[in-house]
Amino acid sequence: MKLLNATLALTTALTAPGLALATPVTFTTQMNSYGGDGAYLAFYVTDAAGAYAGSLWMAGGKAKYYKHLPGWYAATGGDVGQVDGITGASVGAGRSLSITLDLQDALFDAGYVLHVDASVEDMSDSADDVVIPLTSATIGQAVVGRRYVQSVTVSK
Repeated sequence: MKLLNATLALTTALTAPGLALATPVTFTTQMNSYGGDGAYLAFYVTDAAGAYAGSLWMAGGKAKYYKHLPGWYAATGGDVGQVDGITGASVGAGRSLSITLDLQDALFDAGYVLHVDASVEDMSDSADDVVIPLTSATIGQAVVGRRYVQSVTVSK
């Protein structure tokens, strides 16, 4: 039931922000200059126990490559329905991506964690390239990535 509530909180915040106390939240991602093709990125949230709570955004539109986003793929079983209507283009090396979503205020300071998986064609996959606890303390702070992502900043 707890997973269902968290999933509903995420989906409600994204699809019907008027029904919940939601705030526009901007995720600004700066990519490293890694010398390869555009990266696929999966932005998803887990709860305090580490259980999948929902997908926020998928950069990269070909579902056949989603299996190369290992954390997201394992959490969702590769269910492309999790990203219907929330996809965009892949992100090139050295480029940036800025997305703004309405998220419920209850997701902050409640143990939820943002994960960003990255994958680049003909290069290694990177599960949890960036992991950011959704807390008041991390708002506005650039969090450094491990491989393809230089940093992600969450701003309200």
